[in-house]
Amino acid sequence: MKPAALPDDAWSAWHPQELARRFCGIARPWCVVGGWALDLWHGVETRPHEDLECTILRDDLCLFCAALPEMRFHAVGDGRVEPLGAGEVPAAGIAQVWCEDVAARCWRVDMMLEDGTPDIWVYKRDPSVRRRRSEMVRVTEDGIPYLAPEAVLLFKAKYRRDKDEADFAQALPKLDIPQRQWLKVRIAEAHPDHGWLRAL
Repeated sequence: MKPAALPDDAWSAWHPQELARRFCGIARPWCVVGGWALDLWHGVETRPHEDLECTILRDDLCLFCAALPEMRFHAVGDGRVEPLGAGEVPAAGIAQVWCEDVAARCWRVDMMLEDGTPDIWVYKRDPSVRRRRSEMVRVTEDGIPYLAPEAVLLFKAKYRRDKDEADFAQALPKLDIPQRQWLKVRIAEAHPDHGWLRAL
């Protein structure tokens, strides 16, 4: 019998340390993104996180899926969550793959697919925005890679949900001048009337 579809909100996300343990030994780029990336930068969990997001290069999906053998993988896009067959690659327009823990019946991690290279990070909403990956990915003392805060906030600027506003307010005092300048330019290009511009 085909298992019932897992509800979209059935999240029991791993801590980033667990994800790093499972991905250790994979010599390809990946990093934690979203709110967890900011908290790895802060060095403390500033708020609860309902999910865990990471990015990998699109061409590396099969490699990372192989490191999660107990997962069932689902392509996410246009408000739909569709199961992927064994070894199946999502359509080109799909940029998210949710990982379902089959035994526990919950979602563990959201793998975002990016189109950069091992050396170059590319902003998926505007591919003309790109920087060396070494400048955009930091690593915690215990070896967890995470996206630089200015890039995380650029993604969050689009939505301005309560948690995004809280994350920005928490991060702003810690951003150095180059980080603020880069973020301000990028937000001004994408959202010219954005309320964060004055604060930056």
